[in-house]
Amino acid sequence: MSTRNLDTLMAPRSVVAIGASERPGSVGAAVTHNLLAGGFQGEIYMVNRKGGTIAGRTAFKRVSDLPEPADLAVIMTPAETIPSLIVALGEAGTRTAVVISAGPGSGPDAGVVNARWRQRLLNAAKPYLLRIVGPNCIGYAAPRLGLNASFGPTRLKGGRIAAIAQSGAVLAGLADWGVAQGIGFSHLISMGDMADVDFGDVLDMLARDYETRAVLMYVEGITNARKFMSAARGVARVKPVIVLKGGRHAAAAQATASHTGSMAGSAAVYDAAFARAGLVRVLGLGELFDAAETLGYGIALRNERLAILTNGGGAGIIATDLLMDEGGELATLLPRSIGNLDKQMPRGWSRANPVDIVGDADGARYAAALNGLADDRGVGAVLAMNVPTALTSSVEAARAIVSAAGTKVVPVIGCWIGGPEAQAGRHVLHEAGIPAYDTPLRAVRGFMHLVEYRRGQRALQRTPPSVPEVRSDTDLVRSIVQAALAQKRSVLTEPEAKRVLAAYGVPVVPTEVARDAAGAAAAAVRIGFPVAVKILSRDITHKTDVGGVALDLMSEQAVLDAVREMTGKILVMANKARIDGFVVQPMIRRPHAVELILGAAEDAVFGPIILVGHGGVAAEGIDDKALALPPLDPVLAEDALSRTRVDRLLRGYRDRAPADRSAVGEVMIRLSQLIADVGEIAELDINPLLADADGVIALDARIVVRRPQKGPERAARFAIRPYPVELETEIEHRGEKLRLRPIRPDDEPMLQAFTRRMTPEDVRMRFFGPLREMSHELAARLTQIDYDREMAFLLLEGGGELVGVGRLVADPDFQQGEFALTVASDRQGRGYGELLLRHVLQYGKSRGMKRVVGHVLRENSRMLELAKHLGFRREGGRSGEPDIRLIKSLASV
Repeated sequence: MSTRNLDTLMAPRSVVAIGASERPGSVGAAVTHNLLAGGFQGEIYMVNRKGGTIAGRTAFKRVSDLPEPADLAVIMTPAETIPSLIVALGEAGTRTAVVISAGPGSGPDAGVVNARWRQRLLNAAKPYLLRIVGPNCIGYAAPRLGLNASFGPTRLKGGRIAAIAQSGAVLAGLADWGVAQGIGFSHLISMGDMADVDFGDVLDMLARDYETRAVLMYVEGITNARKFMSAARGVARVKPVIVLKGGRHAAAAQATASHTGSMAGSAAVYDAAFARAGLVRVLGLGELFDAAETLGYGIALRNERLAILTNGGGAGIIATDLLMDEGGELATLLPRSIGNLDKQMPRGWSRANPVDIVGDADGARYAAALNGLADDRGVGAVLAMNVPTALTSSVEAARAIVSAAGTKVVPVIGCWIGGPEAQAGRHVLHEAGIPAYDTPLRAVRGFMHLVEYRRGQRALQRTPPSVPEVRSDTDLVRSIVQAALAQKRSVLTEPEAKRVLAAYGVPVVPTEVARDAAGAAAAAVRIGFPVAVKILSRDITHKTDVGGVALDLMSEQAVLDAVREMTGKILVMANKARIDGFVVQPMIRRPHAVELILGAAEDAVFGPIILVGHGGVAAEGIDDKALALPPLDPVLAEDALSRTRVDRLLRGYRDRAPADRSAVGEVMIRLSQLIADVGEIAELDINPLLADADGVIALDARIVVRRPQKGPERAARFAIRPYPVELETEIEHRGEKLRLRPIRPDDEPMLQAFTRRMTPEDVRMRFFGPLREMSHELAARLTQIDYDREMAFLLLEGGGELVGVGRLVADPDFQQGEFALTVASDRQGRGYGELLLRHVLQYGKSRGMKRVVGHVLRENSRMLELAKHLGFRREGGRSGEPDIRLIKSLASV
């Protein structure tokens, strides 16, 4: 359902507490007290089956007795009463309920019992589209509204940070920390068991909430990966999201038939997903608090280089060491800046960064130093540090920082080290909207969270280069897979696996298959010595484990001896395995090559994943890997590869030339496409993939297959919908051949060139204002789309020139989509606009949308006439309004 009716959660006008109570120590009493003490200006109703009064207010016995339906219900009654209460609330008109109560189950069958109970809640809510938060949560609070419908801390401060957590204890801790630090919250949402409303729903709401500047998340598990990724990527483009994953080391690994499957742990997959979405990841509650300090204040770095200003040299050195440990960068001061500071600082100052202004530094010296650093454009932010001394006042220093002119120019982070005196200084900084910490470690981490968020934003906007198109023989791959499944085999033979890779353009070592020793020797003669011989058996997955590999064989006799020896070993070590033959390959002499492992596997939550890392027989022992969520492009492949230690070897060292890293990325991209095209592939390994200056070659491969999955489209198993190649189409229009296809990230230059060719008037009609040049940021936003919720179709002439763009953006509920349409200024009047709009409408209907809307400037007569021709009706258009809203039901399309 996504965000439908959740506006009544985020901004309710009235609340009803069902199970309200005055009994000391009860949840009902705690929630009732918090509701009444928060200062909520809307109506607060109480429901208790005994009636009477609670806290001086009338307690109604039934929901039906309320004088009006409440926007938000908070339910604290026994589990067995709640399904009927949901029905009563739905009938009354309430559309959101926070269920604090836990399920009725206990003992060994609790999971099954509670799952059935949660389904009863959903069944009760469905006819009324009533949304459920929880169950089994501590409640909900919107401090900026004075609403505290929870049994968490009572005193809450309104602010710009939203906190959402699966754990009620973690949320209560965040709330209490905010009280202690003087930091306020826009929303505090306890997710509980997430029977209905999940993280994706809440993130969609918070993306549009102007009162929320940053989001803190504590996640234990994701229920709907695609919805989560779409929502997370959307909100991360406009505000920082800091996430802490609980249960990182849960022992949940299942036995797998590939190295990739065993190396890709749950925590690593979550980390890859968070990185792909642009979220800032932290590893503990303390770090979550630290990130909230900086990101919650809405600080924007000038660059990623830090200047450290301190009255204690040792404190500055410690901060510098910590910055280096965290991968940060210390700013190098310009000579001019040093000269200016020389004029104002005492003789003993450091004359470098860290800027040590000596232990007797007063407020005036702090302000002068900060102003000097603010004038240096090489400084991205200033970490102002203070250690209390008997010579000066820490509070005076904090006030000087607050009032300094440089504070308005360069972002400032405070670190006031010490007890009561330092705490008073931190309070001054907090009150002025400057984040302040009590230790150098926390301050440096706070700065690095800003850096990580900045890098994440850039990563979301990077334009990938075009990938050379490689012919992929998908039909051949499917025939190989189907033949194996028909033989009831779940693992392809090595020759089959290599044929699959070759069909997708992955370089593989030449391979011959022999039935016996004599055939292997004959094959070796044809190939040329030296050769490698491997066992071919449908029952053996890891050949080296049973002595099934022989290398550097230099003669026919050596091949004969090797085959006999490995046959004997297998009869002992795997006596039930069938020997189907022997694989003979040339020995690949690439002495400077690096061994990599590339693979694909499927995570239970996020679906297919791609792995790259240090390969060879010790791949699992070395455990040097990086994961990425497909689909991939050159930028994403490069990012994953750069996160491995083996990448240092690939970049070259001493007499070793750098390897062709782009060739490694191309293989990753082709594997991504392979698993998207052929859903029967469950796991895949290339190990080793040799990489050197001459390119890459796969020496060994293993592919695990399964029966086709039933249900939704093949791409539905992906957390991020791959490029929908099935939507590409060739059409004939008025005697000319045109091509329609979805937009791709690498289309950014073409889209910018298209916009430059448009007349200023046509640009104004499309973007509702002048646009001299389409910026990279805007072009990236328009080309790097979420194919699940948004679609943009390019209309291309036979020569590949872009002549029109039709766009459709769905709301999270997929009930409605908003369209936009652009046709090249020199191609108007040819019917391209109608062609594109009809195509967009058909697509919207195919995705289950009920209606399409659009906003058109009232002077855009051509667009208004086309909309009328296609059956749109008008809304708005009153005097003074610049645009007219167009609406069309898709029932008749």
